[in-house]
Amino acid sequence: MFRKKRYIFNEKTLSYEIDRKTFRQILVRAAAVLFTGLACFAVYFYLYTDVLGYMTPKEARLVRENRLLLAKIESLNEKMEESNVALMEIQRRDNVVYRPIFGMDEIPSEVRNSGFGTMERYSDLESLEHSDILITSAVKMDILTKKAYVQSKSFDDVALLAKRADDMASCVPSICPIKISDFRITSSFGYRVHPISQAVSFHGGIDIAGHKGDPVYATGDGTVVEVLHNFFGYGNMVVIDHGFGYKTRYAHLREALVREGDKVRRGEQIAAVGNSGRSTGPHLHYEVLYRDRQINPWNFLSSSMSDEEYSQITQNARR
Repeated sequence: MFRKKRYIFNEKTLSYEIDRKTFRQILVRAAAVLFTGLACFAVYFYLYTDVLGYMTPKEARLVRENRLLLAKIESLNEKMEESNVALMEIQRRDNVVYRPIFGMDEIPSEVRNSGFGTMERYSDLESLEHSDILITSAVKMDILTKKAYVQSKSFDDVALLAKRADDMASCVPSICPIKISDFRITSSFGYRVHPISQAVSFHGGIDIAGHKGDPVYATGDGTVVEVLHNFFGYGNMVVIDHGFGYKTRYAHLREALVREGDKVRRGEQIAAVGNSGRSTGPHLHYEVLYRDRQINPWNFLSSSMSDEEYSQITQNARR
């Protein structure tokens, strides 16, 4: 359809002429329409949001997304708590089972649970909405990551020693320090009446009867760390470090046949029975120490080994 023309009366020419708008008039009119529309929209937006309290579709969508993210963070926090409980159980087993098997010291709790310094580490989160939840989650995640790293390193150390299981089997003291045929305990491990002072005192090893000059054998592979010669206490003494947390002490010897730093094998003669130090007669005082704590040597003596098997061990050690 054709656009209808508008006519206006020209008083000068006394005739009707076509009404032609100038560009300026058209621009002013368009601006007025646009301004009026914007003003109406502003009023409508104010009434819709501030007066009636409704949200715009975009705001509603952002609120839903925000709530969903918060729910996911809360779920993540719960899973981190569950993971932390499981990791604590692994740490407990590592300290009381896995590491002690190989003579390793337990990892102190202050090392496992060490923090990350001040809260300045999370200062970039303080300006965000729900910063308390975000910071708490970040702290939990960092601590869990640190604990997992420490535990992973511990398992690496345990795995490395596990590969040396054969070495450990030959190092742990497990045979009699003198010939089985001559083996006879005269004083057990624990509290006893001291044969000299007659006072009740703790006996940190076992006393094995013997004759002067009887051979004393290393009960496991290891390195000689002490060779002492004195006339009091233990008298002449040899200490062997077997690794994996184990040491053995041989005391009241007539003489030592090894020196500090010597490598010895299980069944190798290291000394001879004597009566040196605070002793009432020829015998061998024998101790087993685990992580420098005296434990009952009887628990490490093989009761099923025959004389022939023992002799084979001592003969092999001489080769």
